[in-house]
Amino acid sequence: MADPDIRDNRPAGLLEAYEDGQVTGRIVYFTLDATPAALVAVHTVVEPEHEGKGIAGALVREFYAMAAREGVPVVPLCQYAAEWALRHPDEAPAAPAELVRAAQEQLKADPRLW
Repeated sequence: MADPDIRDNRPAGLLEAYEDGQVTGRIVYFTLDATPAALVAVHTVVEPEHEGKGIAGALVREFYAMAAREGVPVVPLCQYAAEWALRHPDEAPAAPAELVRAAQEQLKADPRLW
């Protein structure tokens, strides 16, 4: 499969993969309200008919690349993103523990971020 067309919809907190104009997968995320800021991956989902095409991995890879371009860390609260990060430590530096705690607290305080 060719690389999916991945677009950042920051106002909606979505990093979306497209194929033929249709969303095939997404990462739900938010920006951490802390200093330093961070991008927090909350959930990764691929539409069932598009599973097994590498879309989730492409999304997480782009999410980390996007954060690197912005000079902020990623907090992978999403299980898929966290497991991907463990398999790709060269592309996915670990977030400091205090940022992970802050992200968990922000998500707990505002479940709409999920």
